[in-house]
Amino acid sequence: MDPMRGQGGIQMLLTAEQEAQQIVTAARNTKMARLRQAKEEAEREVTNYKSHLEDEYQKSISESSGSADSTVKRLEVETEAKIKSLKQTTSKVSPKVVKMLVKNTTTVRN
Repeated sequence: MDPMRGQGGIQMLLTAEQEAQQIVTAARNTKMARLRQAKEEAEREVTNYKSHLEDEYQKSISESSGSADSTVKRLEVETEAKIKSLKQTTSKVSPKVVKMLVKNTTTVRN
């Protein structure tokens, strides 16, 4: 074997190894760039989805609060009616209760 030829073969192998290393490095860099891009896209989608859900939630709250206001008003009216009814009933029964209490407290049983 010719020593120059063997040296040239080794040099070719070293050059091929360096080229392969550059290809692998380029592939890794491309892969990392694509992973970063995919992560950014996923974060944007998550942000969009969260804002969409938040919008729907706010919309449902505003719709239900409208009905809540009407429910509160209805309950206030019903409460006032019940209070008025109780006052009328107590004003009718009050004299009878007072008479009964006076009678029972002043009457002595043997």
